[in-house]
Amino acid sequence: MEDTAGPSQVSVIGRFRVRIAVISDVHSNLQALEEVKRRTDDEGIDYVLSAGDAVGYGANPNRCCAILSGWARNSVLGNHDVAALRRDPSGMNPYAAKAALWTAERIDEHSREYLESLKESAHSKPDGRAVEVRHGSLRSILEYVFEADLSEDLLMQSGAEVLVLGHTHVPYARRYASGLIVNPGSVGQPRDGDPRASFGILQTDPLSFEISRVDYDIDGASEAILNAGLPEFLAERLFRGF
Repeated sequence: MEDTAGPSQVSVIGRFRVRIAVISDVHSNLQALEEVKRRTDDEGIDYVLSAGDAVGYGANPNRCCAILSGWARNSVLGNHDVAALRRDPSGMNPYAAKAALWTAERIDEHSREYLESLKESAHSKPDGRAVEVRHGSLRSILEYVFEADLSEDLLMQSGAEVLVLGHTHVPYARRYASGLIVNPGSVGQPRDGDPRASFGILQTDPLSFEISRVDYDIDGASEAILNAGLPEFLAERLFRGF
């Protein structure tokens, strides 16, 4: 049976033995990533999980990959990461495709090595809690899993107590008898109508997840996109949050 705490967050007051920052969909937005990192560093985070799409859309793929490679312990591959590595934006809209090809031409050797090291799933056991991280669904990094698609069956199929998903750019958290399914939303390009960078805090004792939002320098991120010659639409949507 689902908990009645609501879709936006699942939180419990108690002693938090391990605190994990959960991020996703940075999309080369350096300004947003740096602000989220500052915020989580101030909160005594033990380590970081990333649900993919380090690059794409934004203007700073190399600096974002440099931060993530040294900060996020368990990261997975996203569809924009794959598109940049393969120089193949098949199936993407024109804005995403242009950004993917732009990124493919500009990622340096360190960024390429980092992205190539990522797998489609990552497993960890913080404090004995089984956590699985995926970008899209259990079947494909391309498949969106929205809150309306969630079920306890999906959680049980993952074999984990906590299933972390990304890709939708919309945050959610749902509790079931067997654990949690969560999506931290997007650090670099939120799409839920709130332009602030989105991330989550997973705590293990008792098991809980809380979604957090933080203001960042959207003007700077937007200007960087325009200066890079990327589509104007990608700069404008940062202010709208969808």
